[in-house]
Amino acid sequence: MHFEEDNVLLRIFIGESDMYRGKPVYEQIVLKARELKLSGATVVRGMMGFGAHSHMHSANVLSLSTDLPIVVEIVDKEDRIEKLLPFLDEVLIEGLVTKESIHVYRYQA
Repeated sequence: MHFEEDNVLLRIFIGESDMYRGKPVYEQIVLKARELKLSGATVVRGMMGFGAHSHMHSANVLSLSTDLPIVVEIVDKEDRIEKLLPFLDEVLIEGLVTKESIHVYRYQA
């Protein structure tokens, strides 16, 4: 059975080596999302990418970057996503955040 609803996708682009209070920023974001009881969060590690400074980050064996691109994705209702934004202001020094309106098909038993 599936349910349909309109939600928001919050996508946060950061670097793997970005830290906040001695822990990776992506980890802190996921922990905060859980604390706020958001629907869920997924962290994706990129194989290759570049950011605002055009510095290439790659998992290529020859370069062995320790700062690969990281994307944190969170889907929930807009009012719930909004509760996370002040925390992002606190933890992000560099990065990119996008917020998109989406239509969700949720499958569950």
